[in-house]
Amino acid sequence: MNKSGTLFIISAASGTGKTSLVKELLATTDNLVVSVSHTTRPPRRGEIDGTHYYFVNTDEFMDMVAQSEFLEHAQVFGNYYGTSKTAVSDLLKAGIDVILEIDWQGALQVKRQFANVVMIFILPPSRLALKDRLTNRDQDSTQVINTRLAGAVREMQEYVNFDYVVINDDFATALSELKAIITTYRLAITRQSVAHEKLISELLKG
Repeated sequence: MNKSGTLFIISAASGTGKTSLVKELLATTDNLVVSVSHTTRPPRRGEIDGTHYYFVNTDEFMDMVAQSEFLEHAQVFGNYYGTSKTAVSDLLKAGIDVILEIDWQGALQVKRQFANVVMIFILPPSRLALKDRLTNRDQDSTQVINTRLAGAVREMQEYVNFDYVVINDDFATALSELKAIITTYRLAITRQSVAHEKLISELLKG
């Protein structure tokens, strides 16, 4: 029996530090990749097409929606975001664990389609810390920052729909907790019995 990958969803309000945590998680965890989403948002400084996002225009995005190419899609702060259905499916079939770094709207869409998806929500240690992080990253205008702050409380209320909550106060601690969630899930009997089917069969021979 082939072991399929697990789908992990990591969501957070803007400025919580999700992207930095996911980047380090990927760098220090085997057999784990992030699905690259499509977006109509213009690239920020330093972002690379195909690495951080697939940057497309609105017409291209809507064509993909019409062709049912997205596992989930949503409009966030005036821009569209979507996750390729085929890309995620191919990775899972290959036995690779996949992270979807998406907003709560997309997360709930995916949850309705996957019985075993693992949902993780990241919260900031305070509203002040959230405001400071949005301001200090120097990527958005004051108007955009204010819009994101106004929407943050609404976003954070959705944590109740997730399986795990991680508070990103200390980066190293938050990273350790994310790794613990992934490791714990990988050690579950449903996963281990498939991953080590031959070994277990040998051990239990009469």
